Amino acid sequence: MREIIANPHRGSTLTTIPDLPDEPVSTDIAGARALFARCPAAAETPLRDTPSLAAVCGVARVTLKDERNRMGLGSFKALGAAYAIAKMAMRKAGGDEDAARTALNGITFVCASAGNHGLSVAAGARLFGANAVIYLAETVPPAFAARLEAKGATVVREGADYDASMTAALKAAHGNGWYLLSDSSWEGYSVPARDVMEGYLIMAGEVGDAIEAAPTHVFLQAGVGGLAAACAAAARAIWGSAPIITVVEPDRAPALLESVRAGKPVHAAGLESNMGRLDCKDPSFLALAGLARDADFFMTITDEEADAAVARVSGHGIETTPSGVAGIAGLLTLTPEARATLRLDERSRVLAYVSEGPVDGGA
Repeated sequence: MREIIANPHRGSTLTTIPDLPDEPVSTDIAGARALFARCPAAAETPLRDTPSLAAVCGVARVTLKDERNRMGLGSFKALGAAYAIAKMAMRKAGGDEDAARTALNGITFVCASAGNHGLSVAAGARLFGANAVIYLAETVPPAFAARLEAKGATVVREGADYDASMTAALKAAHGNGWYLLSDSSWEGYSVPARDVMEGYLIMAGEVGDAIEAAPTHVFLQAGVGGLAAACAAAARAIWGSAPIITVVEPDRAPALLESVRAGKPVHAAGLESNMGRLDCKDPSFLALAGLARDADFFMTITDEEADAAVARVSGHGIETTPSGVAGIAGLLTLTPEARATLRLDERSRVLAYVSEGPVDGGA
């Protein structure tokens, strides 16, 4: 069921979240970009102005940050784990790029994934001399396992779903002394996830450089919330309080919306969503804290609305998935009443992210 709520915590945060650092989401856009610039694959992704889509949406401009081919990995998540691993390598090497290439020899990174995050872990580990072990649920397509193995990762099948594979990855990390690198955070686990989110600042910084006029509205899709929190924090750092930021989730996994409403992290039980990368029943604690501070609204969309958005943007030359286009789906599904609530009209300039290419798989 579609729903939209105003964020009652805007400008503050949730004191009910334990072990929060002073700054739950980094805003060091310059630092993140400077580190990323040392990467041989550090090409920017395009920023696309889509007048025909703007006309359909009844706004002045719709600008899309196109992450479908980031670093050849097909998703914005290429910026996350690989960045966190690079940051660790450079720290261990004292900033020496040559020494960094072998600084992580003997370290094994482990995570649970359904594809995109695992690819980033595998790629980053390979670049800096480390090993990667990726736990996949039985439902993950064999093609993703093959892509991970092609990046040098060891793939372990365990569990009927993502939660089960995550439990197995946690057990393996503790049992083997491996470094768990998740893109979510929870009580007692925050620094690695914060570094992953810091990598996502890079795409937001590229937007700030390239966009012609500051957006009046930003629509951000969310699973555990890493992309949304990083891009919202960057938007506030670049443009201040003016843009109206709306976080869009599947109605079958409204973990952030329900947590904001409850004033604390909550589990959002629900059926499986076709927005696989966003089908997350528990929020990242760090991302939730950041979005409670920075987002203006939280909304949900249905699987059918996400499918319709895929078809709509395909007609404008952009092939993606329900997860990849969920932010735009939020814009497309607004009722007249919701548009008025968001102060959206024919003069509005909207920014959204196409977060992945047209592939099957998951987080």
